[in-house]
Formats: sequence, structure tokens, C-alpha cells
Amino acid sequence: MRIKKTFAVIIMLLFSVFNFAQGGKKLDKIIKRDYQIIEGTISKISDKTVEYSLPGETLLISLDVSQIARIDFASGRSQTFDVSASSSSANNSGPDLATAEIKPNTIAVLPVPYLNSDTQESSEDMAKFAQNDLYNKLLDKSANIFPLTVQDLRTTNSLLHKAGINHNNIDETPIEDLEKILGVDNIVAAKISYTMSTSSTASTYGSGSTTVSNNDKKIKSNDYSTTTANSQMYYYYNVYFDMYRNNTKIYSQTRKPFLNLKDSWIDSISYLLKRSPIYVKK
Repeated sequence: MRIKKTFAVIIMLLFSVFNFAQGGKKLDKIIKRDYQIIEGTISKISDKTVEYSLPGETLLISLDVSQIARIDFASGRSQTFDVSASSSSANNSGPDLATAEIKPNTIAVLPVPYLNSDTQESSEDMAKFAQNDLYNKLLDKSANIFPLTVQDLRTTNSLLHKAGINHNNIDETPIEDLEKILGVDNIVAAKISYTMSTSSTASTYGSGSTTVSNNDKKIKSNDYSTTTANSQMYYYYNVYFDMYRNNTKIYSQTRKPFLNLKDSWIDSISYLLKRSPIYVKK
């Protein structure tokens, strides 16, 4: 009986030691460019991806190296990932991009595609007007988005023009390429779609005939009426608002303005900006 108890105690001690060893196992740390830290066990690293599993799991997860800033291995060794080098090697098969030096804590405002949903027509002038309005909103709130600096609009549009990018094809250009072209690590991208309708009202004012007596003579007045027509144009907007930092989307929202009036889309832009990750109340 005593031998059985001793054997049971030994088994329990071994089990406890095994659990402690498992729980105390050091993990690899992946530090992403958006400052998120992932702890797990790395199984494979290639030129394009890193494969890892989470604690207690065997499922392998693949992560693009462009999203990784550094890996701290359990062994104590660290490996830093250069996004410019990995991107250039990945793009060797395509055309070379004219890249600018990345200025930390700089945000650029892209041209804002302005699309009529009924006709599927877009306007370059409206895209630039909307871009300018959004740019001015950021400048007005510069104290609330510190330490970010808004890139001058002329600089942004000049660099995009040299790269052959405009309001028609900007949605097809990867954010990673746009950041390299503009030399910024933050980008705000908006898009506006709208439909229009007209409401007309008519108001009629008039008088009937009247008869008055003048020295026992009856005089009849003439009838008359006036009709006034009023037309009101209504705009129904959808505003799409995205923010990127170091190739990663950090904020994405869609909103409709409360009022259906011309240019009321800017109210939605102001609302979304104040609730974005870059905005700090003062």
C-alpha cells in the first residue's frame, strides 16, 4: 500500500514538472510594423512570409514579411526586416517605381474619387476640390493630429503625376507603392459616390372677380392669378474613409451625411476624422 502511494506521488511530481516546463517555455516574439506583438513558435521563414503557430496550437499561420519590423527569437537572437529591401525584391518583375525617402510621421491626402453612381462618371475637378477640402480639414486640426505633419498638397499631386497616377487609377495602386512614391508613412484615402434627385413645388396666388358700386354703377374687376415654381436639388452621398500606416489599414468607415444637400459630404469627413486613430482631443 505504501509503495502505491509513493508511486502516485512520483507520478504527480513528474506531471507537475512537465507542465511547468511547458508553461515556462520561451516563445518567439514577432513585432509588427503597427506595433502589435505576436508570441508563438516560428517554424519557417522565407523571403516573402513567416510561418508560426500560437501557444498550445499546431495550426501554422502565414504572415507577410512586409508587415514585420523585427523578430525576437526565444534563443535571444533578433532579426530585423527591411521593408524597402523586401518590397524591391518582390517587385523586380514589374516596372521600377520612382521612390522618395520616407519621412516619419508624415501623412498625405490622396485625390478623392468623386463618382456619380447613376452615370458612373467621375470628375477630375471635383476629385481635386474634394482632396483640397479634406487637406484643409487636416490642416485645421493639425494640433489634434500631432506629431503627424500633413504633406503639402502640391508635393503630393506632383509626385503622383510623375508616377502616372490620377483619380481614375488611384484605387488600383497598392498603398505600399503610394507610400514609397510619396515618401510618407501615413495616408488618408477617401472616396465619394452620390446620386441626385429633384423635387419641384408650385404655388398659385390669385383673386376672383369683384363687383363694386360707384354712383349707382356696377363695376366688375378682372380676375388674375400668379403661379410660382420652385425646384430643390437633393444629393445622396456615401463617404468611404480609410487610413493607412506603414502599409497597414488602421481605420475604415463608411458614412452617409445627415442632410441631403450639396457638399454635405464634408460633414461626414469631419465626423470620421474626429473618430479616427490619429485624432486626439485637446
